[in-house]
Amino acid sequence: MDYQLVCPIPISEYPVITLAHGSGGVLSHHLIEKMFIPAFGNNLLDEGHDGAVFKVKGKQLAYTTDSFVVSPVFFPGGNIGDLAVNGTINDISCCGARPLYLSVGFILEEGLPMGDLWKIVVSMKEAAERAGIEIITGDTKVVDRGKGDKIVINTTGIGEVIEGADISPKNCKPGDTIILTGTIGDHGVAIMSARSGIEFETNIVSDTAPLNGIVDEIFKVTRNIHVLRDPTRGGVATTMNEICKSSNVGIILEENRIPVSPEVRGACEILGLDPLYIANEGKLLVFVPQSEADPVLTAIQKHPSGNHAAIIGHVTADHPGIVRMTTSIGSSRIIDMLTGDQLPRIC
Repeated sequence: MDYQLVCPIPISEYPVITLAHGSGGVLSHHLIEKMFIPAFGNNLLDEGHDGAVFKVKGKQLAYTTDSFVVSPVFFPGGNIGDLAVNGTINDISCCGARPLYLSVGFILEEGLPMGDLWKIVVSMKEAAERAGIEIITGDTKVVDRGKGDKIVINTTGIGEVIEGADISPKNCKPGDTIILTGTIGDHGVAIMSARSGIEFETNIVSDTAPLNGIVDEIFKVTRNIHVLRDPTRGGVATTMNEICKSSNVGIILEENRIPVSPEVRGACEILGLDPLYIANEGKLLVFVPQSEADPVLTAIQKHPSGNHAAIIGHVTADHPGIVRMTTSIGSSRIIDMLTGDQLPRIC
């Protein structure tokens, strides 16, 4: 078969994969919408969720998978191992589910020091224990030296949807309040500093952490939560664009309300980066009816990972599919989806 003749993406447009296809931005979505959805599309996949939600013998389950490539594999605040465990736990949690079990697949490059692998394995064990889940199956492959970027980890998770939860990127409604559980940009800047050997006046560490504890606290307050999403690749800006397009609504963000640490803000100014587009690995966006916003925010702020939580915007029926930001000087600007790749290979 001549696959060139049936490929849904015009060969003249992008004849090869680029790093930007993995950034979580426009090219990632182009690849998903033009290549993968036409091939694999079905009712569960088309939901556009962080995972698939389905019923088995009357129980509603959430299922997700992710692969992790990070350079360097050790960075301030964590490593590829706890990042992989936390990232998959968070995708399950964003489906409104309690994570139960993980599988782990390792692709190891010949020459990887055994001591490094042991540190990664221990960090995964500890991350799973902190989140109250178990790693129950896995696989290991080894590739030739120079062919594997040291280590690649795939994790797949399954969890049970919390009773009464109905979370979907399509559930966003005009009038919803948007809550962010903490400061943004920490993970991406920590990776950049480790990769480039850049030293800042203060130590910036990754925010990699499990979100299932915060999600449990939220659902103790109310089941009336519309959307949960962790703003990983492409950052808050790209995640907001995904949600408003899925729900066909508009989003208005308040620049002065978005928490960014002084250290990250200063680093971004030096490096020419926008924290809105930098990946996070331990933060949560919560879309909730305005009437529920204050008690939900209070519950999040009581959690150790949510002390910097803030209301950062709201949903509107105006300008559907577009994210706007009210700036610190009172003007308004459009926040587009990430179009390139600010910081490759960070999650």
